[in-house]
Parts: sequence; C-alpha cells; structure tokens
Amino acid sequence: MNKETTVLPEQIMTKIYTIRGQKVMIDRDLAELYGVETKVLKQAVRRNIYRFPKDFMFELTKEEFYNLRSQIVTSSYGGNRYLPMAFTEQGVAMLSSVLNSKEAIIVNIQIIRLFTKMKAVLSEHQELLSEIETIKQKTNSQDEKIEQIFNYLNQFVEKKTKRKEMGYRK
Repeated sequence: MNKETTVLPEQIMTKIYTIRGQKVMIDRDLAELYGVETKVLKQAVRRNIYRFPKDFMFELTKEEFYNLRSQIVTSSYGGNRYLPMAFTEQGVAMLSSVLNSKEAIIVNIQIIRLFTKMKAVLSEHQELLSEIETIKQKTNSQDEKIEQIFNYLNQFVEKKTKRKEMGYRK
C-alpha cells in the first residue's frame, strides 16, 4: 500500500455520522477519501442501484441535510443540486464492487476495518456498564464513597460513548 492511498483513522472518524440511528458516511466524504468526484461516485451507485437496498444506502431528507450542515462548522456542502446519499457500513462495503479503482478498494478496506473496531469498542463499553450495574446492586447502597465511584465511572463511560445523533427515529 502506498502513502497516497493510506487514510488515517482520524480522517475517517470525522466523516462518520449518526443519522436515523445508524452510523453512516456521506457520498461527498467517501468520494474525497476515494479520490474521485462525488458525481462519479453517485453515477456508479445509480448505475448499480440494485446493489444498494435502503439498509445499505439512503438519500438524506432536506431536514437531515440541514442538520448535517449545521453539525459541520466549515461546511462546503452548499450549492448541491441533489441531496446527499448516506451509506451504512454494508453500503460502504458494496461501494468497492462498483468503484473499480485500486485506491478506492484500499481505502474501502480501511473504512470497513474502522467500522469493525468501532463496534468492538462500543461493545466493550456496554459490557463495562453492565458489570458496573451488577457490582452496584451487590454493594451496600448506603456507602457514599462507593456510590461516588460508580457515578464517576458512569459519567466517564457515557462521555466516551455519546455522539450526536441526527435525523428521525422510528
């Protein structure tokens, strides 16, 4: 893998959003990471639309797009004629089958690996919260010092796992 196609995990992380309760990446950001124009990415998707069911890719509503722009302080999303496409992890994986450049495939592998790591980290935090609750129930609730420790741990874990969500929830 050459240096031109290596994307830092931080570059990818800043481009993952929660929309409709799902972790997604936006067409424009993916095109930038893959080194192609957004128009080229969208054309490839539209030519192969049967590969992208609604749980792989969806188009943002005007309100979701507005919320996305307000989340990104230095937005360069203005002036688009079409609403952006949002790709779930499965949709990102499918993109490698419609974008045939070597660079796109290499970057795609990096993105999928990062999604997998994110799932593992979130799972570990959930396990930790569960263990804290179990210990909490077993200890004497009268002990203020232990309660303070549990409160601190809960705050720490919540701060690490919270991320602003956008869109509608069903």
